[in-house]
Amino acid sequence: MSVITSLRVAFVAVAALTLAACGINSVPTKEEAAKAQWGNVQTALQRRADLIPNLVATVRGAAASEQQILTEVTEARADATRITVSPDQLNDPEAMGRLAEAQSRLTVTLQRLQEAYPELQSQPRFADLMVALEEANNLINTERVRYNDAARDYNTEIRTFPSTIAANVVYGSEPLQYFEADEASQANPEVNLDNIGGSQATAPAASNDNAEDGEEPAAAAN
Repeated sequence: MSVITSLRVAFVAVAALTLAACGINSVPTKEEAAKAQWGNVQTALQRRADLIPNLVATVRGAAASEQQILTEVTEARADATRITVSPDQLNDPEAMGRLAEAQSRLTVTLQRLQEAYPELQSQPRFADLMVALEEANNLINTERVRYNDAARDYNTEIRTFPSTIAANVVYGSEPLQYFEADEASQANPEVNLDNIGGSQATAPAASNDNAEDGEEPAAAAN
């Protein structure tokens, strides 16, 4: 092997090591890991949404004249399934904020439903649905935490030298937004039953502000 050939091989090896050290591989790898975990969040959100029609039907059958909270739950579910965030929108704080708000509203209305109908706890079908709903909520929290951990790992990578070189020069990387639970969804809601059975509450129709034009909304997992 000639000296020139040896120098070329050495140069290529050094260049490869330099690029690897600068995050040429680690930045996209961590980004894809965070986006894949976001898919798990969406699946968990959809699992909860799929339980709600059966829950509402069970309550309506037991208390047909009391529609206000049922209407709120149905409308909250509709909003929560319309407002979605695609992997490409994970660095958009407004999109993530709209999603978190819609999911928090759904959580609060489900809490109100459970507290408004304590007598339904004795019905096996209702009890089974509430257990499934609790499991779905726990799964959402688990996947949310895992996504936030993956997003934090990626965000740290693109801000840390030397990976920040590839993040800014090669990929133009932007930090991912975290999916934080709204404080309202974690507090015990105030339940006012004075108007149960009265006029149905009307909430403004929600549109999928986060979906790209011409794109079908992604299944919300949650």
